[in-house]
Order: sequence, then C-alpha cells, then structure tokens
Amino acid sequence: MLDQVHAHLEDADSLVRVDVPVKGTTNEDDAGGTMRTDLEAVVPALQSGSLFGGREAVLVVDAQNLLKAEAEIIAELLVDLPDGLQLAFTSTGAMPAPLSRAMKEVGDVVTVKKLRERDAGQWLASALKQRRLKLPAEAQSALIQRFGSDLAALSGALDQLELADEIPSADQLIERFRTRPDEPVWLYADAVSAGDVGEALRRLTDYLTHSHPLVLLAYLENDLKRRAIAAAAPNLATFAEWSGTSPDHYPTKKAWNARGRTSDSELRRAIDAISRADQHLKSAPEDTHQLTMERLTIALCRWYSGSAARRSA
Repeated sequence: MLDQVHAHLEDADSLVRVDVPVKGTTNEDDAGGTMRTDLEAVVPALQSGSLFGGREAVLVVDAQNLLKAEAEIIAELLVDLPDGLQLAFTSTGAMPAPLSRAMKEVGDVVTVKKLRERDAGQWLASALKQRRLKLPAEAQSALIQRFGSDLAALSGALDQLELADEIPSADQLIERFRTRPDEPVWLYADAVSAGDVGEALRRLTDYLTHSHPLVLLAYLENDLKRRAIAAAAPNLATFAEWSGTSPDHYPTKKAWNARGRTSDSELRRAIDAISRADQHLKSAPEDTHQLTMERLTIALCRWYSGSAARRSA
C-alpha cells in the first residue's frame, strides 16, 4: 500500500508524513475538539503549499485511527487545498465518515488487496516464469513456508537460486533459508481450530519469531471469550449482539459455525489452561515460554477440534 502511495507522490519535491497515533492516546476527551499533538503538523501542511514553489506532498498514515473531531477538521481543509499540493491517506480499516465522504468528493479511493500466502504462491509462479527458473512444486511450497507473503524476501531467495549450480530440494531450502514469515495470527488460530497439531506448532514458531507469547495469549483469550459467548447464545443474531459485532461479519459467522465442536467442559478446561499459561509467562524464566505455548497449543488443538469428545464417546 505504501509503495503505491510513494509511486503516486514520486513527483513531489518534499513530503510531509504524519502518522496517526492509535486511539486511546492524549487529548481524546478534549472538549474543544482540538487535534492530538502528533497530528498538529497536518493542519499547516494542508493550509499552505510550498514556500519556494516546489511540489509538496502530504501523507497521512493510518487514517483509520483519526478521531471524529480530527476527521472533521481535515475534511474541511480538503475543500480548498493549495494549488499543486499532493495529498494521500493510507488506512487499514474504515475511516471516520466525515473524512471518507470528503475524500470521495475531491479525490480517488484505491483499494489494495491484502496479500496472503495463496497470493504469494501465484506471485512466485509468475516470478519463476519471468526468470525462466524451474522449481519443483515441493520446493515452491518450501519457499512459501519460509517466507509467507514477504515478496521482497521471496525475490531475494530467487536471486540466490538463480546463481546456484543446481536447484536445492525442499528440505535443503528449509535448511538454507531460516527466515520466518511475519504472518497473521489467524493462520495459527485456523490450524488450532482444525486440530492440526503439526501445522499449529509450525505456525506458533513462525509467529513467536516476530511477536511475544503474551500477545498471542491475549488473542487466544479473546478467541475463547467468543467461543464461550457463541456456546451460550441461542442464535446468530443474539451472538452478534452479545459480542458487539454484525451477524454478517465473517469472524462472527465463523465463530458461530464452530460453536458445536467444543463442549462446555472443554471450554472450562481451556479457560483454566490459558489462565495458568498467563501466570507462567509472567513469572517463569523466558526460556520456558516456548514450551508453555507449545503445550497449550497441543491441548487447544484437542479441545477445539472436538477430538477429545469423540474419544471419550
């Protein structure tokens, strides 16, 4: 997304970048509706063009974090921008309505599809064709396993393979490239829900390479909360209301459809296990954290997939 923005603004002589802080920071309750300190630079940047006649550009990053009052101020400024000023916003979620409406009136909205592993596989196949490099399907899968959707890393790996005397096997590629992909947590969560222990443990290792176990544990706590609410709700509409989401929201429907896999007793065991893991991570030496999360993962795979209930039956 940022690559496309910078390509759009490449003709600018200077660039003012403003990163919108996450909600919950200072000045949110300011009765005067003023902008937070980190955003104050955007107002003069939008009110005046370059002092020296050059092309000036303004980039607002993470616009989904703008507060309503801030969005209203920026929306008003969009009506009368200085001549020659280039402006771009990036957002990974819905922007406040005042700004969204103003942008549609004065500019263009471009949607950038989030790249996933299956998309990376298509990119890899195309890149191999362009480079006239033959790589067996198993070796391609090994590269995706190592690098996920990191296209820059994949491209670097292909650069190395082009210089190699012979194409390594899948096992050799796994051994050669030790970089782990910075991947979304739902890939791990899907493997746990499916009861796929081997895949879940691999995803766990990948995820913890770039993140802390407590971050993953917080996600698991929220996921378990959704499962418990879904188990208690009489229908999808009620579940959505209780969880504060929309019935059409994909994660909501996904959680609702999976509600019958886990029994009440297994939910209670999961709650207890996550609580004990939380205590351990906060008190035990760090070199035991990986093992703790691996044991928790194996247990959740069993409980969430319903395999424990089938064995006991």
